[in-house]
Amino acid sequence: MDSLNPAVLIAEYGFNTVAIVGLGYFVYFVWQFVNKELDPKIEEMHMSLIRLIDQVRMLDQDMIRLQEKIKVVLEYRERQELLKENEEEREV
Repeated sequence: MDSLNPAVLIAEYGFNTVAIVGLGYFVYFVWQFVNKELDPKIEEMHMSLIRLIDQVRMLDQDMIRLQEKIKVVLEYRERQELLKENEEEREV
C-alpha cells in the first residue's frame, strides 16, 4: 500500500511522470463522463430541437394560410358592401 502514496511515487518516478499519469487519468475520466452522460442527453436535446423546429414551421404555415383567408374574407366583405351601396344608389 505504500506504493500508492503520492510522496513515494514522486520520490521514485519524479513529479513530471506522476503528474502526467494523474492528468491522463483525469482526461480519461472526463472523456468517459462526456461519452456516457452528456452525449445521450445532447442527442435527446437534438431530437427535441428538430421537433420544435418542425412545429414552428407548421405554425408559420398555418399563420400564412389564416392570413390569406382573412384577406379573402375582407375583400369579400368590401365587395359586398360596394354591391350593396350600388343597389341602394339604383333604388334612389
